[in-house]
Amino acid sequence: MFAAFKPRRRFLKGILFAGATALVAACEPISVGGGPSINTSKPVPVALLVPKSSQSSGDAVLSQSLENAARLAMTDLNGVEIDLRVYDTAGDAAVAQAAALKAVGEGAKIILGPVRSGPSNAVGVALAGKGVNVLSFSNNTSIAGGNVFVLGPTYENSARRLASFASRNGKSNILTVHAQNVDGEAGRNAIASALASSGAGNAGSVAYEFSQQGVVNAVSDIRNTARSSGADAIFLAANTSGALPLFSQLLPEAGVDPAQVQYIGLTRWDIPAQTLDLPGVQGGWFAMPDPALSGQFRDRYSLAYGTSPHPIGGLAYDGIAAIGALVSQGKSDALTTSALTQGAGFRGVNGAFRLRADGTNERGLAVATIREKQVVIIDPAPRSFGGPGS
Repeated sequence: MFAAFKPRRRFLKGILFAGATALVAACEPISVGGGPSINTSKPVPVALLVPKSSQSSGDAVLSQSLENAARLAMTDLNGVEIDLRVYDTAGDAAVAQAAALKAVGEGAKIILGPVRSGPSNAVGVALAGKGVNVLSFSNNTSIAGGNVFVLGPTYENSARRLASFASRNGKSNILTVHAQNVDGEAGRNAIASALASSGAGNAGSVAYEFSQQGVVNAVSDIRNTARSSGADAIFLAANTSGALPLFSQLLPEAGVDPAQVQYIGLTRWDIPAQTLDLPGVQGGWFAMPDPALSGQFRDRYSLAYGTSPHPIGGLAYDGIAAIGALVSQGKSDALTTSALTQGAGFRGVNGAFRLRADGTNERGLAVATIREKQVVIIDPAPRSFGGPGS
């Protein structure tokens, strides 16, 4: 089915949005300090760091999509002016660091970007003593903390949502399957933490070599471990560009019946669309943003720019939405850590989200399944948060 696996790139959010607004404060800020003082009666300088001149394929298109989405968000702000200044990182950590220092020297009060974890970490380090926060588009939680927040969808967020749903729906003994690489182990750790906090039992984990033969060799081990542990669900950390298609074929063939053992996916199973045709993914559970809100953003973006947004383009909209919502409150400390981490969160293009004090994020996700090759939402995404972030 697959001749080779592709490693998952780490990054790595008429019809109107409810975006660009804060979810009114049912909760008080939960963190303190960290950030500049601003004059909310004047345009707020925001630096957008994107890899325009990067040699990586697709980065020019990605950069334009992020800028377009940010400018689209600016049109939705009520009474708030953003002075958006775009800086090229070339996808390089040193260039990104220099660009961020230049941006702050030119008056930027907050950094939106960079895209990937290396440049984002370098920018955070450079600005750590300058009282400027960084809203990175990365989803790598290892760089989060201090003055760096990651906006990208995280394993931890998806794992918590799915583990909680599984526990509420009678799944009490969940086996984890992951690759023996950095990405797979990060997924395993996120799942283990989520299971511990959800009340669902942890049936252990099975690791496999990240290759086609590695997957084939692991199937019997997964089957035997599932049987001996009495697992009633298998949490697969694999994604659709890697081992998932092969596992979805081989595990049922080996006797791990999806009708008896619930398959759960840490990553989205609806991208690319042809994945929906695979027999083995039918009935599986995975998490995704509110599809109605995501569709609204795609439609508006396409109408404005004549093309579809990049898959992570909406993160730039979310960043501007959060900044604008905070500035609209008219407070000079609008861009401090305590303001950014308000428990009520914000409304973005994919639904409710909030920034946590540890630099990670929490997003309101729906739980979906696949029936007759179609995505079906079985538990809608929450539209707000019921308690403080942490």
